[in-house]
Amino acid sequence: MSRCARVVVVILDSCGIGGAPDAARYGDAESSTLPHTAAACGGLRLPALGALGLGHLAVIAGVPPAEHPAGAFGIMTEVSAGKDSTTGHWELMGIILDRPFPTYPRGFPPEVIEPL
Repeated sequence: MSRCARVVVVILDSCGIGGAPDAARYGDAESSTLPHTAAACGGLRLPALGALGLGHLAVIAGVPPAEHPAGAFGIMTEVSAGKDSTTGHWELMGIILDRPFPTYPRGFPPEVIEPL
């Protein structure tokens, strides 16, 4: 009889839990979107994610650490250089980048927009 394991990976894009070690290189020093949003709103109510262990990853107003988390949880940092969102998604699928994608903190330049 074979046994199957089930894994569910939850990715909360644009819902960061803290900056990566190279965050300052990309203008993201001190980033921590979810905890900052929770603090600004007076706390969040996320019972399902809290039960899985979300409150163990950072101090998140309204999401206390679960006494007995129902899931495994953790914070990942990419091996690749680059902004976390796109680079991280590629890396989750097995692609390690040797150089970061370009970033456009002041908007897309004409040479990017014109061909579109």
